[in-house]
Amino acid sequence: MKRALLLMLMAGAAQVMAGELKPLDDKELSQVSGGDGISFAAHVVLNDPTLVGAVSDSRLSLGFSGGGQNRYIVFKNVRGTVDMFAVSLGVQTRTDGGGDYIAIGLPGYVHYTNLGFESLSVQNDPTAPVTNSLGSLNINGTVSLQGQVRFWGH
Repeated sequence: MKRALLLMLMAGAAQVMAGELKPLDDKELSQVSGGDGISFAAHVVLNDPTLVGAVSDSRLSLGFSGGGQNRYIVFKNVRGTVDMFAVSLGVQTRTDGGGDYIAIGLPGYVHYTNLGFESLSVQNDPTAPVTNSLGSLNINGTVSLQGQVRFWGH
């Protein structure tokens, strides 16, 4: 079984190397029809405290300038885990004949585990110790979404 799969992959690679693929111009490309687009899942871990050598003072800083002074919003120790799946991306045709649009399907399942930050502050220096906390955030739970975000050109 593994040998047959390897032979098929080698045959496919040989076709590509033989130059059987050709570039398509816009007219030819507009005639191409595909499947349902792509879907993907993600497992994102931010600053996992269980890892050896984990950072104990990480920061995410957003800088703003106004009135000749710089200010920074500083999130200290952003961490957590997000599991998400069934996010889709595809091209759909409008029912009114107005052309195509890109449809991003919202994830059907999102699970948060200890997602948040230890403290939030506004500072003049993003590297200074965080002394004035405007709060913290910790999210645990599951969200189920449905629907699409659509983008189209005019």
